[in-house]
This record gives sequence, C-alpha cells and structure tokens, in this order.
Amino acid sequence: MRNVQTMADIAQRESLGRAELESIVAQALDEARLLGVDQAEVAASQDTGLSATARLGDVENLEFTNDRGIGITVYKNSCKGNASTSDISPAAIREAVAKACSFATFTAEDPNSGLADAARMATAIKDLDLDHPWDLEADKAIALAIESERAALAFDKRISNSEGGTVGTNRGTRAYGNSHGFIGSFSQTSHSISCVVLAEEDGAMQRDYDYTSSRVAGNLDSAASVGVRAAEKTVARLGARKIKTRNAPVLYIPQLARGFIGHAIGAIAGGAQYRRSSFLLDAVGEKIFPDFVQIQERPHIPQGMASRCYDAEGVATYDRDIVTDGELQSYILSSYSARRLGLETTANAGGAQNLLIPGSDADREKLIADMGSGLIVEELIGQGVNAVTGDYSRGAVGHWVENGEIQFAVHEVTIAGNLRELYQRIAAIGNDQDLRTGMRCGSLLVEEMTIAGT
Repeated sequence: MRNVQTMADIAQRESLGRAELESIVAQALDEARLLGVDQAEVAASQDTGLSATARLGDVENLEFTNDRGIGITVYKNSCKGNASTSDISPAAIREAVAKACSFATFTAEDPNSGLADAARMATAIKDLDLDHPWDLEADKAIALAIESERAALAFDKRISNSEGGTVGTNRGTRAYGNSHGFIGSFSQTSHSISCVVLAEEDGAMQRDYDYTSSRVAGNLDSAASVGVRAAEKTVARLGARKIKTRNAPVLYIPQLARGFIGHAIGAIAGGAQYRRSSFLLDAVGEKIFPDFVQIQERPHIPQGMASRCYDAEGVATYDRDIVTDGELQSYILSSYSARRLGLETTANAGGAQNLLIPGSDADREKLIADMGSGLIVEELIGQGVNAVTGDYSRGAVGHWVENGEIQFAVHEVTIAGNLRELYQRIAAIGNDQDLRTGMRCGSLLVEEMTIAGT
C-alpha cells in the first residue's frame, strides 16, 4: 500500500504531473488486488487550460479549466465493473475501487472481457515531443482574440458582424496502468486560434471561419492571418446561388475529405464489425478504393495530433498499412473487439493513431482545373450517412466550377450516393494535406456524385 500521507498531499495539489498520476494509478491497482479481483486497469487524467473569446472588440468569454479524474475497471469471473471519481483522495479512491468490484457482481459474464494480453504491453515508451506548454496569461489571450477579429472586420466593408475570435490552450496529462504490471504516462498540449465572421450583401448573409492549431504555440499562424482568411472565405460565399439537379464531379477540401474517408474508418472499426452494423462488413481483402489509394497508420510521428506509444489498454502501437493499393488489409481493433471477431488486437483501443492518406503531386488548383465542371464542397450540413448501408446524403455549401475555373458560390444543395460506389469513383487526392488533426488527407476529387438542387 502506498503511503497515505503522501497520497493525501498529492490530492491537495492544484495540478498533477505524470509521476503523481502514476502514483494514484498504482494506489488504485493495489486496492483492487486487496479486494481479490482477477484483473484491473486504471486511468487517471489532469487537464488544465485557458480559453478567451472576444466579440466586436470586447471580451465575451474567459474560461479556465482545471479538471482531474480517475476511472477504475475490474474483472472477476469474466464479469466487469467500473467506477470513476474526480476526488483523488485515498479514501475516495478506495471507495471507487470497492464500487467497481461491487458492480462486477451484477454484470453478466462475458468471456471476451479482460485486459489485453500481457505480452502486448508497451515496453519502450518513446518521447513523441507532444508536450509544449504555452505560458499564456488571460490578457494576452484576449489581445490575440481581439487582434484576429479586428483583422477580419477590417478586411472588407461587407463583413458586417462577428461571432468572435477565440484563443485557447490546453495541457493534458494521462496515466494508465493495469494488473499486468504496466504503468505509463504522457503529457500533451494543444493550442489554437480561430475566428468566425459574417458578411452581408443585397440582404443576404454568409458566415465562415478559419483556425490554426498545433501542439507548439510557436507553430501557430498569426492571429491576424487567421482573421484575414476567415474574412476571405466569408466574402467568397456572398452571392451564393442554387443550381439545378445534376450528376457532376465533387471536390472535397482537405478538412472535409478526412470526414469522407472517415466513414470507412468507422465502418472497419471492431465494434461495427462484431455488431454486424457496417457497410464494409467482412471486407478485409476487398478492393474498397482505387489502386492509388493508401491508408497508413503511423502512431509515432513527433508532435502528431494522434501520436501514441501505447493505446488505451497499454498495448504497444506500431506502424501498419490499413489499405494498400485500394485493398483493405485489416480492421481497427481493441482487444475486446478482436476477441469477439476471433482476431488479434491492432493496438487501437481508443481509436486510430495518425492516419495518412498520401496524395499525388497535384495541388488543389490542379484538381480544380482537372475536374472541368463540378462542385467544390467547403461545408457539409446534416448527418445523412447510414453506417449499415453506406447510403450518403449531405447538405453542401461551396463553389461551382466551369472549364476548370471557379465561377460562383453555391448553397442549398445536397450531394448523395452510396459510399461503396463513391469510394471507387475517387479520381485523385491532392498534396495539400491538413495537418491539424489525426487524419492527414489532401483535397479529394470524386469523379461523379448526384447533386440535388432546384
């Protein structure tokens, strides 16, 4: 048992570091062992952050975050129980462990439950360079938010209103341990600047935004440039028209291309597979995409937005190719979903880590020229995707292209098809990858979709 006085001291601290969280995890595991469970796992977290929003030159919102918590899961006789608490005092941890054990007596047996195999636990934990705190005071955050919005409002007299500029910083520390003897921890930061403005012309209003984000504050774009880009995008939407229903090429910008591919990632997740609720059911070995499409998982990219040395079960992550030359190679599995399917975990408890979809040498301008006539999709509206059938129907906003050149803004249209067919119609992927999330994909051109308008 860990020293109670030491744990009590830790509980009183304003912010907890990795060593302190690991100590809390170890204490909870000790308590679980004393209660005679077969297996146990514990996750503890500490999050601190600051967010400031300024609207029309004045502070609208200022928020400081300091959250902590611990979750305990125990397994006994193939039954599972879990409990969580934000109180990390020794007494509260003992109570949470006892509750988890109690709950396990009420759950049904599940032979697939339990920890991942001990042999798969991470042993070499690299420094992935994820932790870069930003010493950002409230007054500086407010000043940056105002600067971003001011640049947007000054860009064009048709910019008539604002939803504000926002500056945020967050630092999270995570520790995980289990009764295999594994305990690991890491800290990570994320910082961002965003701006949202509205423009008006002839009585019609349009809205758009832009943002920058990074693990390193010094890598953020300037606040003013974020505001200018938000204004440019908003003004470009003015004069938006409806178009007649037709079949035509559709070009997704990178921010939306990753969502389009993301439907396939959700369909090959273990949960969707064992529940038989996927339009890509039993699809390993099938040609899902054209030959040139590759989807690679690279968990160890320094400063990557989804980089991890181990997954949410402590399993060591590794490089792998999920799609090779258009063919699906494997699913995205935790240990539980893998057991349900009679397979092995792919170290994806908690999700995929850094998915890369390599593109061609073509930039977005080249793809626009190549599409001839079609729709550039810059915003999607609604959630019209059937995960079981693959039927896809989304409201869309963007720009119409004729003869390889942008002609006018478009709104109030719907793009539709079936994802199985649409994936086969991918004609090109550009080199303009968006690095701000855990999926890196460039602009994506689909050679034909149904575009429903007037």
